[in-house]
Amino acid sequence: MKKVSAFDPNRDKGARELAVEILSRVERRNAYAGILLDHSLKGPPLSNLDRALLTQLVYGTLRWRGRLDWLLSQVLRRPLSGTSPYLRNLLRLTLYQILFLDRVPDYAAVNEGVELAKKWGGKRSGDLINGVVRRVLRERDRLRFPSADDDLVRYLAIYWSHPDWLVKRWLGYFGRAETELLLQANNVESPLILRANRLKNNRNDLLEAFRKAGVDAAPTSWSPQGIQVRGSSPVDRLSGFHEGLFQVQGEASQLVGYLLDPKPGERILDACAAPGGKSTHLAELMGDEGEIVATDISTRGLEKVKKNVQRLGITSARYYLADVTNGLEGPLAGPYDRILVDAPCSGLGTLRSHPEAKWHRGEEDISRLSRLQKKIRRGICPYVKSGGTLVYATCTLTREENEGVVEDFLDCQRDFVLEDAGQHLPQEARELSFGNFFLALPYKHNTDGFFAARMRKVE
Repeated sequence: MKKVSAFDPNRDKGARELAVEILSRVERRNAYAGILLDHSLKGPPLSNLDRALLTQLVYGTLRWRGRLDWLLSQVLRRPLSGTSPYLRNLLRLTLYQILFLDRVPDYAAVNEGVELAKKWGGKRSGDLINGVVRRVLRERDRLRFPSADDDLVRYLAIYWSHPDWLVKRWLGYFGRAETELLLQANNVESPLILRANRLKNNRNDLLEAFRKAGVDAAPTSWSPQGIQVRGSSPVDRLSGFHEGLFQVQGEASQLVGYLLDPKPGERILDACAAPGGKSTHLAELMGDEGEIVATDISTRGLEKVKKNVQRLGITSARYYLADVTNGLEGPLAGPYDRILVDAPCSGLGTLRSHPEAKWHRGEEDISRLSRLQKKIRRGICPYVKSGGTLVYATCTLTREENEGVVEDFLDCQRDFVLEDAGQHLPQEARELSFGNFFLALPYKHNTDGFFAARMRKVE
């Protein structure tokens, strides 16, 4: 049988074949699953059912990769790492369907896996998929996970499908009970959250418009502008998207804008602005009166900021390519009434929507990013007006990138004081605090994991 390239773009492919290609690229290139999915969904047309299946297969396999690999390692005659990336991910995907998707019959998942393997590598590859998966089916009641009593880190890492190093860190940060809840929550699909554009409408009006359009939507619990949308309709097909009536933005991310609390007429710097969710929210909160200076190191990222600003009808935002670690020059050099540093981070609070991050990150990344975050903070603090406000935020859950960065900054910059974040959040969100910090947690608040600190420059 003639082998066919797994990545031949000139032929139609089903959801499972596309999913294996995406998973292989994610693993080999440290690519973002969401970007690859978006590209595939814009390609040759898939039915609505296949679109939903493709998304579920990619994210589900990534979420449970650790547990799947453990089970496969119990029945393979050689290490899983010794197989090709395509076959390795086809094994994972086939096993994921059998163990986690009730509506896919076992025989159908096995047969589809075998046929894809044959198409990619011939009969021998098909026999490998058939033999390994059927052995898991025969022996799954006898397969055991590591003992929690013997090695708690290893047990939690495999059972809840997270890397050992991350589980160990979170056990030291949160303790066992909360760590297990966090690990479990990270394997749940993230809800789609929108922010009503208060310059054009309000949340109640948008909810009513969605109701009339047949969109299943409800208000969020913590953000006064947030709306949760249920269903799988693409965002750009929702009523009001092209009119700029809303912006996609996670609920915890929305609360950072309230924490900065910009006022009409002020000059605000969003120092790491792409893709523009927070910049546009700040403009809305100040009634589009004043100046939002949005900087980012990425040209592509700034293009996203520009598109969101234009679609939402915002006139107060300006965007500039700048590396704030080196300070600011020319017209960017301040001073600013308020500065937001939504710092580049490990993203470990967003594993519900970006499950590949837990497999791409390592402990060395935490140290590297912590150094970068401290450098950014030092680079922009001279541009805060006396009496002005600085908010530092991340979408991660490591002490080194969160409290550690803030404490280091305050030790070095004695002209800044930490304020109680809870007192500056919307009334309904004030329980999302951890001491003086803002802390949102997936298992407690059904949001991304988010951290923020609010500091004032002493007059």
